[in-house]
Amino acid sequence: MNSPKRDNPQVKFRHADDETWQEVRAQQHDDRRVSIREKWLEFTEDLLCLYAKWDPGMMVHKHGHNSDHILFVLEGEMMCGDVRCTKGMHITLEHGASFGPFIAGPEGVELFEIMMGDPRSWAADPGAFKTLLKERGAVQLPNPPIELPDWLEDTRTNP
Repeated sequence: MNSPKRDNPQVKFRHADDETWQEVRAQQHDDRRVSIREKWLEFTEDLLCLYAKWDPGMMVHKHGHNSDHILFVLEGEMMCGDVRCTKGMHITLEHGASFGPFIAGPEGVELFEIMMGDPRSWAADPGAFKTLLKERGAVQLPNPPIELPDWLEDTRTNP
């Protein structure tokens, strides 16, 4: 299979230490605020590569993406539905499929993620996620502001 030819192919280098953390999701767990923070290493209309850190216990609803999506667990662990994902776990989400809910482990989780196309997501089972939050005494907080590229509209919904 051949990749599409680009008019001006490049080699690009970015170091994670040079990038800024963006808080992309937040919850209140009793008296503790937990969140997901990301460093976007490449963000074009065709590709998003990111490094993510999730606080212990952070949860994300079952969802899918408008593109193929790959996750790799670098450190810590998380549950993806009924599957325990530890350091070294690779997850492929094909466009149109959904996965989750996700629950970060007791030490949190660090991920490397790649989305090949539109990275925005869609909720697969909002009712079940509301139940999960309630069972764990957690409250979904409003989405923190993020700095998206000008060409991409923020379609996240607030609780």
